[in-house]
Amino acid sequence: MADSEDEDPQNITGPIENAWEMKIPKFKPEHNPHGLLEESSFATLFPQYREQYLRQVWPLVQKTLGEHHVKAELDCVLPKKTWDPYIIIKARDMIKLMSRSVPFEQAKRILEDEVGCDIIKIGKLTRNKEKFVKRRQRLIGPNGCTLKSIELLTNCYVLVQGQTVSALGPYKGLQQVRKIVEDTMKNVHPIYNIKTLMIKRELAKDPKLKNENWERFLPKFVNKNISKRKLPKKKKEKKPYTPFPPPQQESKIDKELASGEYFLNKEQKHVKKQKEKEEKHAEAAKKREERRNQAFIPPEEPSTSKKGTNNNNDVDISALKQKILKARKGSKIFNKKKR
Repeated sequence: MADSEDEDPQNITGPIENAWEMKIPKFKPEHNPHGLLEESSFATLFPQYREQYLRQVWPLVQKTLGEHHVKAELDCVLPKKTWDPYIIIKARDMIKLMSRSVPFEQAKRILEDEVGCDIIKIGKLTRNKEKFVKRRQRLIGPNGCTLKSIELLTNCYVLVQGQTVSALGPYKGLQQVRKIVEDTMKNVHPIYNIKTLMIKRELAKDPKLKNENWERFLPKFVNKNISKRKLPKKKKEKKPYTPFPPPQQESKIDKELASGEYFLNKEQKHVKKQKEKEEKHAEAAKKREERRNQAFIPPEEPSTSKKGTNNNNDVDISALKQKILKARKGSKIFNKKKR
């Protein structure tokens, strides 16, 4: 009989609704008391600039691997005392991560059962070197904020170094990190995948929507290539057809022969060029002087004399006298009646 529920085979082989919620049982020494029958070894290459760091942390590496009875030397040898056959793969991954500039404090987590690693090669995903550098920087983000948000949403440690991206964490998070990295190198901004992960994280908290399809809640980002508005091209007028070729353009020597400059010596040519320069300077100075003098020319002032609208027309003096006489007569008659 099984001693605990973790070792019960029914919990492992029974129907599982969500594979990511399955708890992986720990592999203990009691599961393989006889150890391994054969020895295994592996070698991992690392760049020269990591040699000094590996030498500094090597005592810690030997101590950590010694807990699993793995002997770490120039060639890693697996003694018979080791009970976990997969620990040799874990140790290899640990050395690989440290060779890709992952610090020892993070790399030793790979020896845990629920932690895995993924080294994503991004060097060949983009051929253009300038585009590769821009997209890699887009993955990191300003001051590393994009990379930090990816780590928080996936629960993985992510490090971008050279032409590889090293990820360390749970297996589900490693899948999400790989998708984000590959999409970013294919010119898909990481913010789209980050938004999708944030929505999934909130939906997973709701017990009603936990086991439903989330496609209707996820945003659909459509790539829109907005073409620049092109101005209408001017139609060229067709010239009348002539069977003869166009006349040959004059060369520099032909122009000098026509002007007579070809027959001048060096001194005469120099004098001629100097005169042309002086003439150009004189014309420019004249235009400049005229432009400056325009500020001192007074504007035309409007005339102050107030003239009526009928000044231009001839005045009828006789008609004006008759109007005055009528006005006087009317005033006399009024005065008599008043008396």
